[in-house]
Formats: sequence, structure tokens, C-alpha cells
Amino acid sequence: MNNLKYLLLAVCLLGYSFGQAQEKKAEEAKSGHTNTSKFKQLYEEFASPNMFRTAAGAPGPAYYQQQADYKMDVELDDEVQKLYGNETITYTNNSPDQLEYLWVQLDQNVRTKNSPALIRNGQNMNETDRVERFADNYLTEPFDGGFHIQDVKDAKGKKLPFTINQTMMRIDLDKPLAAGEKMVFSIKWWYNVNNHVVNRARSGYEEFEDGNKSYVMAQFFPRMAVYNDVEGWQNHQFWGSGEFALTFGNYEVNITVPADHIMEATGELQNAKDVLSKEQFERFEDAKKSYKKPVFIVTQDEAEENEKGFAKDKKTWTFKAQNVRDFAFATSRKFIWERQAVKMGDRTVMAVSIYPKEGNPLWEEYSTKAVVQTLTSYSKHTFNYPYPKAVSVHARNQGMEYPMICWNYGRPNEKGEYSDRVKFGMISVIIHEVGHNFFPMIVNSDERQWGWMDEGLDTFMQYLAEQDFGESHPEAIKGYDKYPSRRGDPAGITEYMKGDQDFIAPIMSNPENVYQLGANAYAKPATALNILRETVMGKELFDHAFKTYAQRWMFKHPTPEDFFRTMEDASAVDLDWYWRGWFYSTDWVDIGVKEVKKFHVSSQPTKKMKQVMEQRGYTEADFPPLVYMVDESSEEYTEDVAKRSDEENYKVLNEYVMDNFSAEERAKLKQPKYFYEVTFEKPGGIPMPLIVEYNYKDGTKETIKYPVEIWRKNDKEVKRVMATEKEISSIVVDPKGETADVDTENNQWPRKQTDSDFDKFKQKVQGN
Repeated sequence: MNNLKYLLLAVCLLGYSFGQAQEKKAEEAKSGHTNTSKFKQLYEEFASPNMFRTAAGAPGPAYYQQQADYKMDVELDDEVQKLYGNETITYTNNSPDQLEYLWVQLDQNVRTKNSPALIRNGQNMNETDRVERFADNYLTEPFDGGFHIQDVKDAKGKKLPFTINQTMMRIDLDKPLAAGEKMVFSIKWWYNVNNHVVNRARSGYEEFEDGNKSYVMAQFFPRMAVYNDVEGWQNHQFWGSGEFALTFGNYEVNITVPADHIMEATGELQNAKDVLSKEQFERFEDAKKSYKKPVFIVTQDEAEENEKGFAKDKKTWTFKAQNVRDFAFATSRKFIWERQAVKMGDRTVMAVSIYPKEGNPLWEEYSTKAVVQTLTSYSKHTFNYPYPKAVSVHARNQGMEYPMICWNYGRPNEKGEYSDRVKFGMISVIIHEVGHNFFPMIVNSDERQWGWMDEGLDTFMQYLAEQDFGESHPEAIKGYDKYPSRRGDPAGITEYMKGDQDFIAPIMSNPENVYQLGANAYAKPATALNILRETVMGKELFDHAFKTYAQRWMFKHPTPEDFFRTMEDASAVDLDWYWRGWFYSTDWVDIGVKEVKKFHVSSQPTKKMKQVMEQRGYTEADFPPLVYMVDESSEEYTEDVAKRSDEENYKVLNEYVMDNFSAEERAKLKQPKYFYEVTFEKPGGIPMPLIVEYNYKDGTKETIKYPVEIWRKNDKEVKRVMATEKEISSIVVDPKGETADVDTENNQWPRKQTDSDFDKFKQKVQGN
């Protein structure tokens, strides 16, 4: 009966409060609105599921992808820095569509003298400028790069008409290529190889003082564009920032270089006995069984001796690669070459480093270790690395990735000395670029359109691998508590997120259209995924979903929606609010403590309650016994109220407890003495779980993590009541800095006093 009375009272008071709220809303309302909730589902942003891609984020029953197989003969002229090539492409149309023409990428054309990419950005006159930059900009002619296409022929030798539009070439067909058909054609070309140190680029050569050159060669051949169910032909021009969309295929490549060059490339070397000395070949074979340390195929002493000659005769190296989306190679007579075996499931994979003496002692110490760590860490979170090797090539100022091979910076000074910054920078770039084998070389996203899908996912995985490296190689991080990762920690992204909105773009933007590519495509998505794993989903759910995505889409072409949908599908966590806030907007996180009210229990009605009763025509006798809460900061909290004993204040409550609970039940009841109403505010646009640390005057503390759904009905502020036996001394929001909160000044109650600018200036003057 007593419970019923309390229920009726609650309904009565709720009705009163609701009526008052409705009256207030009616006065304030001006017009209706559409669904603006941060928790609205992403139906408007996502494409409809279909037979190609399911609503679960997996490939559908009608999923297809094209295939492009290449046979190439390439020759590098080291004396004049030209590359000549002839390729035969077998293109298989696995789509259900007829293709009237084929699109081929000519990415080197971004370096033609008249390339629009050279003048695509705004420019201003600096009052001071570095001499070399001034000379490059105003005194020298642009580099004469770009493909010279000599001919395009079909399998019978008939010339095919083609049209070049900047970095894209359309090949017109005599008749449409039907679904399921193959097209065989050849392209012959040459181009001038650029100095990538002088003319910054993803590939080219570096020239050393003695005239020797080190070549890192990529985008060196005309490559098939992607045709898929999402965009048809992905023939968006290459402007320099947006990277590549490529088709899987098999490669057989013959590369002719000076006979004294040492080379590594995508794929497995087919003619090692022909291009290596007897001793080198024996070492090459021995390395396949060396799991604890690298075997030097070419030592530093041998490389230094080798670089003294400039051979006129030539050698041809042959490589084959299966199911790769691209091909690249590095060659020089300066290279030191080391290889180490890594166990990967029931297979052995080779971790390889190749570098000139200028990279030592740093490279000999850490390069191959970083490759091994990357393969191990990434495989743990995705799938066992499926390719036969991963190669780290040293190249000045470079950080670029290709299947099985990548270029990485990090060079000691002339005395062989290096700082921690150089060391960790080199280890990190190797982990990052080798890691790109997983994203996007295997999980083959469209880099040209969605830069974050490879850079962001890879930077997130890089963070995990870096922390693993620090644990596996404590000697490398001596003096540090953990590996000093540059990206991934929540605090590292706050300055960008709270920056000038005129110069920030959502993550879901084309790489060419963002202002700060490093922050937008690398750091922010990596941090978002790190927070998602550590704070929102938890490691177990996240890791399972992430691995599911990687395994669903390995050797396929996923879209952002496939990733978003899979993460939810494999975890049962609704994340639309997270994708919207972090990926589709430039909102930021800012959550704080707005107000804390302390209440006292009373058995006597407050003035406000008496007024309510009078307005409704009730007296206190019309209601069942009530418990009243008095705000300590209000005028209701008089000296009279403060002096009342606990026996007086708890009289009604104690009577209720005695009437409704047995002695055994009463013994288990909590006995809170302190009641607080805490108002949390959310000035930031991104909702996040509300993580709160409550500190008590007895020195103890507890942390409560309220789910993100706490913001679903009020995006600006929310109240929580704390009933506790101990008095609260302070409250801290996000005590461990887990959410990338951009303003921590409002995270604590009582609010910390901060000095004004004048006070800081005064202290500085007094200090001086």
C-alpha cells in the first residue's frame, strides 16, 4: 500500500513538472525541425546495400573485381637517368558490364613541364626565402618528366587509338570488352627519372658525392585503373596528394641495370644464381633458415668496394609476384643487403633491409628488427602476412609503400651519430611503410578517394606495433617509459580538433581537398580508432571486429561503409554516432562539470513544495509521507535546517524502512549521508562516454563510466545524482585523458583557478 502511495505521488509530481515544461516549451517553440540527433542512424550517408556489398559490411554474392596481369621488360640507363619499358597487359573483365574503353594511369605525368599539378595551389611572395627554394621556384626550368608513350598495340600488333588526359590514358577498343572476356595489349614507353631529393617525389634517384646513385622506382609503368561497382572507372586525376587505386594481378618483370648493382623488388627473385656471386647466393639461401638474426648477403665492406666501380656491362634481374596490386624496385651499387627469416604460421617470410653505408650504424641496428616487429604485430590483429617477403629500403627523405617493398628515411650525420628523434623517426616510418602491406596493399582500399582508409588504419596499427616494439626491445627505448609514439594518443590530436574551422576538413574528404593531410588522414583517424578500442568498445570487441574486417576484405576493394558496417556487425555496438562525429564532421570533444549541488534530506516540506501544494489546492495532509531534498546553496537551507539532527531529518524515511524491510533486509541497505546533483555539460559536438572520477574526503575514489547514450536526449547537459556515505571532495571528468577532450579547464570541480594573462606576465617579470 505504501509503495502505491509513493507511485501516485511520483505520478502527480511528474505530471506537474511535465506540464510546466510543456508550457515553457510552447512559449519558446518557433518551428519544427528534422532529426538532428547525434545518434541518428547513417542511412542518409550510406549507400543502399546490394548484391555487391551487404548491409553487414561484407562482400555480397555478386561481388566482383577486375584482374590485370603484367609481363614487363624494363631497362634503367644509369648514365642519363632514363627508364625504358615495354609491357604486355592481360586485362580480365570480371564485371557484369561491357567496357567500351579502358583507362590506364600515367602517374609520372604529374611531373611533366606543363603539368597543371605544378600550379594547382595558391602562391604568395615571401619577404624572405631560403636561397635554394628561391632558385628552384624562379630561376630554374621545371623538370622534364612524364611518360613518352611510343605505341599501344593489341595482341596482333595492331595499333590502338588512345587519348591522354593529364595522368590518365583512355584506350579505345574496336568492340566492347564483354563480361568475362580478356583483353591483351602492350604499351611501350620511356621517361626521364627525377632526382627525388631535389624534385621531391615518391620515386626517383638520390645522387651521392662520388657520382653514385640510389634508385627507388615506383609508378614507373602505365598501370590499369580500377573499375568497380562503386564508381565504375576510378579515373580521378593524380594531383600529388591522393595516392592510388589499383587492380590485383600477377607480375613477371625483367629489370636490366648495370652489372654491379644490387636490387630488391616486389615479388620473388627468379634468377638469383645468375645475378649473384657464388658466395652471395649461398648467403641468400642460408638466410631462409636464419630466424634469430639477419644474414648479410652484401656486407658494408663489400658494398663500399662495389661502389668504387661503374660497370658498363649489364645484368637482368627477374621477379615474379602473385596477386599484388603494384610493382616497385630499388637498385644501386651502394647497397648493403640483409635478410632474416620470420615464422608466419606454417610459412617462412623474409624480413629484408637494403641500404647504403650512409644509413649505418642506425640501419644495421634497427631496420630489420622493425620489419620483423611489424609483420608480427600486424598479423596478430589482422591475418598472417601472405607474401614471401617485406623489404625496407633506405632512401633520403622518403616514406613510401608498395607491395613487399617500401622506402624509408632516417640517416645519421657524417660521423655516424644520431639523436633519439632520428632513431625513433626511422623505426616508426619503417613500421608504418611495411605496415602498408596490410592496408592498402592487401586490404585494397581506394587511396585516391579515401586517404584515411589506408593511412589512418595503418597509423593506428603502427601505434600498436610501436608499443610492441618498445616491449620487445627495451634497449631501444632506454630512458622512456614506453615507445614515444608520435600519433595515436588522444592528447596528441586536441590542438588540431580545436583549431580554426576554416582550415579543417572532415576525415571523409578527398586527400586533395584537406588542409593538413597528416592530421586529417593519419593522426585523427588513428586516434579515433585508438579511442574506439580502448574506451568505447573495449579491446576484445574491437579486435574481433577489426580482424573480421581485415579478413573479409583481404585481396578485395572495401569502401568506408564496408568498414563502418563490419565494425558494428561483428561487435553488436551501435557506432553511427561515432562515425558521424569523428569521421563525417569537424566537431570536437569537450565535456566538463558545470555545477555541483549538495542536498540534505528533510522530513519537512520546502517553500517551493508548499507553493506547489497551494497552487494545486492540496495540503500536506493530502499526500503520503514524503522525503524532501534541500539544496545547500539555496535560501531554503537556513540555519534552522542545518541544525536539525539526523533523527529529525530522516524520521519519515526511517519509519518507511522499518515498515517495509525486514531486519535482514535492513542490514543490507546502504546508508547514504551525502547527496549531490552533478550537472555535466558538453560544449563540444561529439558525444562520448562520460568518464567521471569521484574523490572523497577520506582519500578514496571511484570512477564511473556512463555510456555515451547518456547524451541521447540532451546533447548539451545532463544531471546525475550521487548518494554516498562519504563526502565528495572533488570530481574529475576524463581523469586519464582518454577521449581527446580539447578543453580540460572545465573537467574538474571545484574548478581550478587559472592565472590571467596579466598574472602570467607579472610572474614572468618578477621572475626575471
